[in-house]
Amino acid sequence: MSRIGNKIITIPKGVEVKIDKSSITVKGPKGSLTQAVSPDLKIDNKDGILTITRPTEQKRHKSLHGLTRALVNNMVIGVTDGFTKQMELVGVGYRVSNTGNLLEMSVGYSHPIMFYIPSELKVETLTEKGQNPKIILKGSDLQLMGQICAKLRSFKAPEPFKGKGIKFTGEILRRKAGKSAGK
Repeated sequence: MSRIGNKIITIPKGVEVKIDKSSITVKGPKGSLTQAVSPDLKIDNKDGILTITRPTEQKRHKSLHGLTRALVNNMVIGVTDGFTKQMELVGVGYRVSNTGNLLEMSVGYSHPIMFYIPSELKVETLTEKGQNPKIILKGSDLQLMGQICAKLRSFKAPEPFKGKGIKFTGEILRRKAGKSAGK
């Protein structure tokens, strides 16, 4: 029994949901999102409430049930409120700046890293004296935002000794002790 899959999704005012056989489209004030869904699952829209039901108790249907409900719920939240992720660059001499959606990062390599953020997301950079440089991503597509954050983090993952690298704001890293002295 899927606890997530059985939850209902309430559709706020101003959000339009279109259900096809193998896809669902959600339109709202922050944009429009489309997601492919399994044609086996049944999605009902009655009086502003979405319910997702599965046809059988097969393992494949059980796994798709909760996943589909979570994806559709994230789409509804994304087109109404939107999502925000904030990352910071920890390290001496680490810098970041943006020109439109082109991000330029200097994270300890011999060359700056140029990375283009897709147009669905908005990027903003903050550099304040005494604070780590920050990258702020805003958008309605949580999946795309997660992929972009993972890609940015892969350029310089936080290391466990000093904590230098690109990490999420507020993330707690597991730190290791350094080398111990001689005898």
